[in-house]
Amino acid sequence: MGTRSAGIMLFRIADRAPEVLLVHPGGPFWRNKDAGAWSIPKGEHDPEERPEAAAVREFAEETGLVLDAAELTGLGEVRQRGGKVVTAFAAEGDFDVTALRSNEFELAWPPRSGRVQRFPEVDRALWCTPDTARDKLLPAQVAFLDRLSDLLAEAHRIDR
Repeated sequence: MGTRSAGIMLFRIADRAPEVLLVHPGGPFWRNKDAGAWSIPKGEHDPEERPEAAAVREFAEETGLVLDAAELTGLGEVRQRGGKVVTAFAAEGDFDVTALRSNEFELAWPPRSGRVQRFPEVDRALWCTPDTARDKLLPAQVAFLDRLSDLLAEAHRIDR
């Protein structure tokens, strides 16, 4: 089985219109990338770990906000271009993007320099409309946005 990852698409409703929280990956590779580079807060997990538990853990590591697994609604899986399978969950909530607190990783940078630098896993967070999210999200993750919109419309939480 390939690499597995789990994450949470946090959403809020304002005037019967949804907004979703996206995060931008930190580090030098992603620094100048925008369209198609953003993601839901997510991370890898072992096959033995329940995706819900991994999603809550990874969300907290990447944002600093701790959510309750009992509040999650499944959005299914997608396979990203590199082969990673991502399981996503929706949760309603709010988050002050200026309070973003991400864990860090180490990377030899610049390449072959022998210098190791620390970078945040996530360097920015953004609330945006579904239309904006479509442009910013990694292409495979747009399916989660569609599934969330379907769920909210069925529950009569949003206008279409």
